[in-house]
Amino acid sequence: MRFGIFIPQGWRLDLVGIDPSAQWAVMRDLAQRADANDAWESLWVYDHFHTVPVPTEEATHEAWTLMAAFAATTSRVRLGQMCTAMAYRNPAYLAKVAATTDIISGGRVEMGIGAGWYEHEWRAYGYGFPSAGERLGRLDEGVQIFRQAWTTGEATLDGKYYQLDGAIVRPLPLQEGGIPIWVAGGGERKTLRIAAQYARYTNFTGQPDEFVRKSDILREHCVELGTDFDAIVRSANFNVVIAATEAEVEDRLAALQDRLTAVAGVDPAKSFVDDMFRASQGVGTPAQIVERLTRLRDLGLGYAITNFPEAAYDTSGIELFEREVIPALR
Repeated sequence: MRFGIFIPQGWRLDLVGIDPSAQWAVMRDLAQRADANDAWESLWVYDHFHTVPVPTEEATHEAWTLMAAFAATTSRVRLGQMCTAMAYRNPAYLAKVAATTDIISGGRVEMGIGAGWYEHEWRAYGYGFPSAGERLGRLDEGVQIFRQAWTTGEATLDGKYYQLDGAIVRPLPLQEGGIPIWVAGGGERKTLRIAAQYARYTNFTGQPDEFVRKSDILREHCVELGTDFDAIVRSANFNVVIAATEAEVEDRLAALQDRLTAVAGVDPAKSFVDDMFRASQGVGTPAQIVERLTRLRDLGLGYAITNFPEAAYDTSGIELFEREVIPALR
């Protein structure tokens, strides 16, 4: 199993209490920490503009600006977003941004891409909130544009949503064949079909029963399309709260809920911690997490992308994970 790590950027209220002028230094230092430890294959950010579990005035740093900054301040670790919302940027423009970032990084960029879902920020930024069918249609056409742009340096498409006529997208990425595409989302009829057709990686649920179901549907799409299911690496994201004992895990969860409550309110904070953390396969002691991830690995999970909610304040959980979980699974 391969491992990636999210760098806190504010979206999940994971920089609260740190002055915005000091937040870049925190993010940079955590990125360089991951870069120096080959336990981590990749680092990741989210592509969102408004915080969760509720929109607040807390800072949320923009994903592709961070990609370029991390490209210039790290040297080994791969760089991804989980995941870029296709319709937030014109796909030809995004292809050019990603290619330039790949040049800066020396060929280390991953393209995590999806249809987008956070209605509040869509509407607030003036994008409306198109139907799921339109958002998925834009995802499909945008991925076609990426593939053209990164292999030929030019993109032309007379699509339903995007019309391009010889858009020049140079420089090409450094990576032969273009930037690896991760199609994120578990929509069974459309998203997984797009993944089966175009993706080198997928990203969907890490809950075992659902992981098996999504994997089976992805396989069916691959058979129908004539693509190689076994060539697609399946990944999932895991919110991680880890400690030596179950009592310490509870203490960490309580501290997380208290921090969120101070900004988001009691009910949103409790619901967020219950839904996103207590239900996660990544919450527990090292032995518990190893057991769960081993089961998922045996079911075909090839890549775990981890989010440590206290990373900006305390790296002891990351250190414990590096010491006792990753070596058991790599």
